[in-house]
Amino acid sequence: MQAIDEAARLIKEGAVIAYPTEGVWGLGCDPANEDAVTKILELKQRPVEKGLILVAGNLEQVAFLTDKLEKSYLELLLESWPGPNTWLLPDVDQLIPAWIKGKFEKVAVRVSDHPVVAALCGAFNGMIVSTSANPGSLPPALTQSQVENYFPQGVDFIVPGELGGQAGPSEIRDLMSQSLVRNANK
Repeated sequence: MQAIDEAARLIKEGAVIAYPTEGVWGLGCDPANEDAVTKILELKQRPVEKGLILVAGNLEQVAFLTDKLEKSYLELLLESWPGPNTWLLPDVDQLIPAWIKGKFEKVAVRVSDHPVVAALCGAFNGMIVSTSANPGSLPPALTQSQVENYFPQGVDFIVPGELGGQAGPSEIRDLMSQSLVRNANK
């Protein structure tokens, strides 16, 4: 798909993109590019301390975070991925930058089965930032036009597509305790 390839190319150049996810529109960028992440945080009016989610298109893209997990934890992930489930994973080797993790020791990660997200991560050849497309305290965008209204400037590219079947942002759970950090509809 031409739009996917264009978005991946732009991400590699430091762009911020918007794209459909499982339940809401998301903003994304290269998680290793601090300037791009800062731009997303500014667009959202979100403090860096809150952290951001990383989304992958396949299990291989998160292997560096999962390869040292105990078997029981890995099995739990494999039961829920790919899918609309975000897990807080330990960053054992401290490979995830502070501008992604915020004030936390763990990193929020999802392996998506949404076709646009999976294709985007595949074309980028890695995980990208995934945060809901909304400024401040406004509700997450549910349509492309809502993204355009929220961000008339600052988003470099919008990947066309439809939302998945979820009714809102992904649920977030801590892998070690399985405790719920964020409900799916919040």
